[in-house]
Amino acid sequence: MLLKTFGWSFAVTALGLVAAVFYGGWEAFGVVAILSILEISLSFDNAVVNAGILKKMNAFWQKIFLSIGVLIAVFGMRLVFPVVIVAVTAKMGPIEAVNLSFNEPERYQELVTDAHPAIAAFGGMFLLMIFLDFVFEERDIQWLRWLERPLAKLGKVDMLSVCVALIVLLVSAMTFAGDARQHGGGHVDKAETVLLAGVAGLITYLIVGGLSSFFENRLEEEEEREHEAEEEARKSGKKVSAIALSGKAAFFMFLYLEVLDASFSFDGVIGAFAITNEIVLMALGLGIGAMYVRSLTVYLVRQGTLDDYVYLEHGAHYAIGALAVILLVTIQYEINEIITGLVGVVLIAWSFWSSVRRNKALAAAGGGDEAGSRTEVPSGV
Repeated sequence: MLLKTFGWSFAVTALGLVAAVFYGGWEAFGVVAILSILEISLSFDNAVVNAGILKKMNAFWQKIFLSIGVLIAVFGMRLVFPVVIVAVTAKMGPIEAVNLSFNEPERYQELVTDAHPAIAAFGGMFLLMIFLDFVFEERDIQWLRWLERPLAKLGKVDMLSVCVALIVLLVSAMTFAGDARQHGGGHVDKAETVLLAGVAGLITYLIVGGLSSFFENRLEEEEEREHEAEEEARKSGKKVSAIALSGKAAFFMFLYLEVLDASFSFDGVIGAFAITNEIVLMALGLGIGAMYVRSLTVYLVRQGTLDDYVYLEHGAHYAIGALAVILLVTIQYEINEIITGLVGVVLIAWSFWSSVRRNKALAAAGGGDEAGSRTEVPSGV
């Protein structure tokens, strides 16, 4: 099971490390290995959240996620995205940007750094909306009850998450982006850049997330109808046609996953420049890390880990909220990638530990009373 799920990741790791040695010797090997670990540590929460969405898809779309999705993640976000940033920021063609990355890596890094406020605002707002929609939703199982219970009650107010996100964006633009920056011979108001990019991130979330939810709801309605029709058909001996809508629903969930992965990869791409300016090594290291995140996502789905450890999804969403705040703060201040990675790891480890405690309590209660298995056990927080 482990080899089947992680086989491609192991193969890509071996090929990537060998390619690094041929490209730049053992020093390049070390850089790629470090970048791989960086990407995995920063994106573990991504895998948990992805698993919560991917488990709703059938085996076909899970394979699409691991094939086409990987190509988008590895080549799109880890190789093409940094080049596109430079091309747009410096107003040059993509070929010029690629030449710049190979011939003038310091200048290339400088241009990507200039684009960081827009990247952080876009990614920060997208991730913040994911977190807010999660904590404002009423749930049967709650982890941090003292926090989640009142937030769920507040969530009954229409469009509250959008309002909170816009307030956070305005505060971020005024607090972290109050100065102007030199660009192309003139000055560009950084606050304006942050506002525009943040609103773009919000709109992207609303469009992609809205379409995904719409088709998912339609699919559930169709499945209910099919179930009823199957019951009638079983009595009358008739056949029932399959649901054609499942393809659309899965497609938009797949699209949502790709945008989500893109937002998660922002901090990894930017953080990679602290380790190397070489775009080839960056693509190799982050690409290997992205493969493991993909494989880990599928592993969590197939093992049913989220069903067994019910607070894991909560911990991952709190990690998303923390990452969103960190991205917005980095508009003005530099935060070490180790801190960013540790925040997510600590929150997920804490939620895992809480899940284990809950399972033990339920098992102890269920030993003497079957009803105990249906009783929600406090997480101890």
